Amino acid sequence: MEIRMLGRLKQMIVKEFIQVFRDKRTRFILIGPPIIQMLVFGYAATYEIHHVPTAVVDLDHSQESRDLVSRFTSSPYFDVQRQLTDSRELGDLIEQGKATVGLEIHAGFAQQLRKGETAPLQVIVDATNSNTALIASGYISQIALGFARDYQQDRIYRIAPQLMEMMPSVTLEPRPWYNPGLSSRWFFVPGVIGSLTLVLVITLTAFAVVREREIGTLEQIMVTPIRPAEFILGKTLPFFLIGLFDVSLIAAVGSLWFKVPFRGQVPVLLTGVVLFLVCMLGVGLLISTVSSTQQQAMVTSFFYIMPAITFSGFGFPISTMPKWMQYITYALPLRYFLVVLRGTYLKGVGMDILWPEMAAMAGIGFALLTMAILRFHKALD
Repeated sequence: MEIRMLGRLKQMIVKEFIQVFRDKRTRFILIGPPIIQMLVFGYAATYEIHHVPTAVVDLDHSQESRDLVSRFTSSPYFDVQRQLTDSRELGDLIEQGKATVGLEIHAGFAQQLRKGETAPLQVIVDATNSNTALIASGYISQIALGFARDYQQDRIYRIAPQLMEMMPSVTLEPRPWYNPGLSSRWFFVPGVIGSLTLVLVITLTAFAVVREREIGTLEQIMVTPIRPAEFILGKTLPFFLIGLFDVSLIAAVGSLWFKVPFRGQVPVLLTGVVLFLVCMLGVGLLISTVSSTQQQAMVTSFFYIMPAITFSGFGFPISTMPKWMQYITYALPLRYFLVVLRGTYLKGVGMDILWPEMAAMAGIGFALLTMAILRFHKALD
């Protein structure tokens, strides 16, 4: 009995692989887009800003004002494209979107510094993109504070050089853990691995079953001796293996191309991948039970995929979301998988730390797969 079941299951799996790989476009979709999207997202998804369009109005024309402007000119974060003579031009450039940051140095800037007074620097930032404005403001503060510190030390050295040795100072030496260079790419690349895996496995599973129903081959298969459980297993197992292959491919590109370190243990990561794939197979199969056509499957998949990625912590910290939204994230497997990916890649933690995420994915995967199988049985009846 078991031998017959294994024989029917084998034939079902072979059929699925033949159906997937006989089409050139399908073969390309399984390999090409994941690699391309990993490269695109790896470069595009970043919190870092460089070469922010900047305009300067220097109304002081002193050595001090030129020194301050030169610090912005030499910074990789700002691109001083225009040096204006009228404050009204500065406002016009920012309104037209030709400048994101505007600096205005008032007349008397150097004179106030020489008297030991506070010299104001007016900064105008286009906050249409609040993230860029916030980061740019931080860089501006660092440059301005660095200029003030250097000017103060130089002034004291000229007036009373003997005080320089007696003045106490506090030196900040940051030591970031797990990401010493504070590269946002190290944060985003593991997230892209999880997001691409989610999209790929859900669409493949949902579309494959719906396609069978749409073209009428599902009824032909069900009149054969194959059982519903064997049909479901034969449909999902090939996509599980394909998903496993694509995860390995995407992870290799992320690690080798973007130089993201992998500090963890392969068995721990593999366990997380297997549990996440089971969850996504359950979602894809569940979508197939509520969709009659491929168009319906596409819309339903999109309805799940976008919130799943948004609420997973892929780009925005879950802690900053409203409390009631944070509760929703506990039902999303991608939330836990991203913790496993970033934990194994960057922190090198093991199962003793990640077991709550593993247990959560196992529970969600079992529930999703059970619901999908029950609904699929009902749909077949």
